[in-house]
Amino acid sequence: MYQASALRHFITISAPLFVLLMGMKGALAQTDTADGPQSTRAPDDKWGVSLSVENDLFTPTNSDQHYTNGVRLAFISPEDNAPASFLNVAKKVPFFASEGRIRTSYSLGQTMYTPDDITVAENQPNDRPWAGMLYGTAGLLSDTGQQKTGSDSNYSRIDTLELTLGVVGPASLADETQSFVHKLIDSPHPEGWNNQIKNEPIIGVTYERKYRGWFEADLLGVEFDATPHGAVTVGNAFTNAELGTMFRMGFDLPADYGPPRIRPSLPGSDFFVPDTDGFPLSGYVFAGFAGRYVARDITLDGNTFADSASVDKEPWVGDLQVGLAVIIGQARLTYTHVYRTPEFTAQSGADQFGSLSLSFRF
Repeated sequence: MYQASALRHFITISAPLFVLLMGMKGALAQTDTADGPQSTRAPDDKWGVSLSVENDLFTPTNSDQHYTNGVRLAFISPEDNAPASFLNVAKKVPFFASEGRIRTSYSLGQTMYTPDDITVAENQPNDRPWAGMLYGTAGLLSDTGQQKTGSDSNYSRIDTLELTLGVVGPASLADETQSFVHKLIDSPHPEGWNNQIKNEPIIGVTYERKYRGWFEADLLGVEFDATPHGAVTVGNAFTNAELGTMFRMGFDLPADYGPPRIRPSLPGSDFFVPDTDGFPLSGYVFAGFAGRYVARDITLDGNTFADSASVDKEPWVGDLQVGLAVIIGQARLTYTHVYRTPEFTAQSGADQFGSLSLSFRF
């Protein structure tokens, strides 16, 4: 318990300091415009597809509890392939880097949450409610790319604006999905889905900014960089604000912003651009942390307009992640191990789960 508390305080205190430094450097750095060096960068013409699976199966305890499973399939367009209607929306968003190269993203996902013991059929009022979510997203990404002016290297920036639509409750099909998978792998049958939160449509908007190359170094061919980020989500499912950063160390670092993740989480990127000048094999290890203020989480607070199971949530949540990414040609495989501080007051300790992602360019 002490370790979880210390981790939470370290993350929530340290993350703002990193982003404050990021902002100070941003204020001093040169800003590219559509008429400057940025506009001469050749657009990336590859489509991308990314499949992410997050599960507590990848932990030493190998138990179903709390955030127990997430699956997400994402498609990313080539740069400068956004519909005109999307671009018109982007131009109305303050601070959106419209001078960058624009991608569109689309995803479909499902997440599920359970109490500690899934074999109990009765309601467990002091544990995490049963909850499932089925959703789709559509988003715009503006990537300035890393530009060089003389001998100076400016960091690259990506802005993301994403709309999420979906449903929580029985319509999410979380009960059927978990029951089917557990029968397939001969795991205990989840007995408590009759207690899940009720059906409710969900809508949310997320704005996120990341800087790659805010810090970078090269030592004997081993490259290092840091990617700070900030994000805000507003909606009836999730309302939160997050600050954090991620560090990469490897060789021939690809132009990505870290491994894909399922929200709410440290952000990554579904797309990547390999280093085409080098050997068609590269990789990196990474570590990151983030502090998140949670104003609303429907999977803990319960339904917005109906009575349902709920618990008292923790307003501050911290994530710590470590992992490995391997890039072979036009494919990227990543594994991320996540430690998350308690999300509700009755939770006895931090959670952990793994995230496996496979991405392709074509």
